[in-house]
Amino acid sequence: MSITNEDTEKSARKPRIRDAEATKARILDAAKKEFAKNGLGGARVDVIAEKANANKRMIYHYFESKERLFQTVLEDAYIDIRTAEQKLKLDDLEPKAALAKLVQFTWEYYLKNPEFITLVNSENLHRAKHLKKSEVIKAASRKFVNMVGDILERGAAQGVFRSGVDPVQLNITIAAIGYYYLTNRFTGSIIFERDLMAKEAIDERLQFNVDTIMRLVCA
Repeated sequence: MSITNEDTEKSARKPRIRDAEATKARILDAAKKEFAKNGLGGARVDVIAEKANANKRMIYHYFESKERLFQTVLEDAYIDIRTAEQKLKLDDLEPKAALAKLVQFTWEYYLKNPEFITLVNSENLHRAKHLKKSEVIKAASRKFVNMVGDILERGAAQGVFRSGVDPVQLNITIAAIGYYYLTNRFTGSIIFERDLMAKEAIDERLQFNVDTIMRLVCA
């Protein structure tokens, strides 16, 4: 059996494809850290290239511009949390347990992924300029809202939740009670004279978040 030129070319292409994907992954990881630290305006492409063991030419080849790179990082960040939410399999749980698990997950995700919060902060400074262009994020968010809506409908049908709770408003509230706490942890620790990031405070806040949401929606 002879090896043709076409076979040789296909074999050569596979490592190149793998190398390209690995390079893009390194660039995105470095970009996430740089954008999270310095925002879109303060982030430097040369720093991203150095941290990714790449060069600026490669970044512009794969992502066209710093703005497009930021949008891709933002999309990856939102897709990551939306994917993780889907993996919770909340449809398999009773409504109260499902909602409590979602509140807990959101809080713990923010704690484990501080870059997500700072990326969202940066995008808000730009008035969601990049989110507006992303159909990927919009589609994932619609799916998430539908999932929360299903939990609320099941709970209302069982008589454990009030009927008519808006899933969008509920999602905003779940996010806000964690987001505000963490983005204001430094000033809050001084103003209220307690360490808001101490383990006891973190655990207490989780329980407070769950209790708050349950009181909001329970019949």
